[in-house]
Amino acid sequence: MLLRSWGRRHFIAAFLAGAAGLPAMAAPAPAVLVLGDSLSAEYGLRRGTGWVALLELKLAAEGLPARVVNASISGDTTSGGRSRLPALLSQHQPAVVVLELGGNDALRGLPLEMTQRNLEAMAKAARESGARVLLVGMQMPPNYGADYATRFASLYQQVAKAQQAALVPFLLKGVADAPDPLHWFQQDRIHPNERAQRRMLENVWPELKKLVAAVQPARKPKP
Repeated sequence: MLLRSWGRRHFIAAFLAGAAGLPAMAAPAPAVLVLGDSLSAEYGLRRGTGWVALLELKLAAEGLPARVVNASISGDTTSGGRSRLPALLSQHQPAVVVLELGGNDALRGLPLEMTQRNLEAMAKAARESGARVLLVGMQMPPNYGADYATRFASLYQQVAKAQQAALVPFLLKGVADAPDPLHWFQQDRIHPNERAQRRMLENVWPELKKLVAAVQPARKPKP
């Protein structure tokens, strides 16, 4: 039989000859890792309706291939995120890391200095892994005191500047500070409802789009 008469080297040579005529496989889409709390984990929402799920659809519609990994956990703090991040970086090797944490630190009265150190450590670890970083900030309501609210908001700016990260100053802009905020929140008056998710994505999108566009694999011109 013809097949039996062929040696191993003949099969290898034939395979390489055929493979040489095949187009190169496309580079895998870059991963966008979102590390957040309940605001990104679809707390109280139907699955697939949160801003992170909408982000995946937005990227596809804009022609920016990316694999979105939502590693957000309701109730998470910056300490929790910091402890989880190394394994996530190793597993998913993201090109972009979105850090949406800190709100629960403030609600629990944790020291602002600790929150800032944790955010800085996460941003640094992500950058050292080769990822670009987007820091998503929060703001505290007036009843926390003007001084505390100002210091809390400014720590995101300080971290972004120190770690060369992109910054969204306030995830809930146009939601928590809207003239009719109850329209945008669930009954607990803490978590945004489904109507608010598109606004939240609109707040994140301009900065995130730049980062995702910058990590798109180069496309060879068509012959």
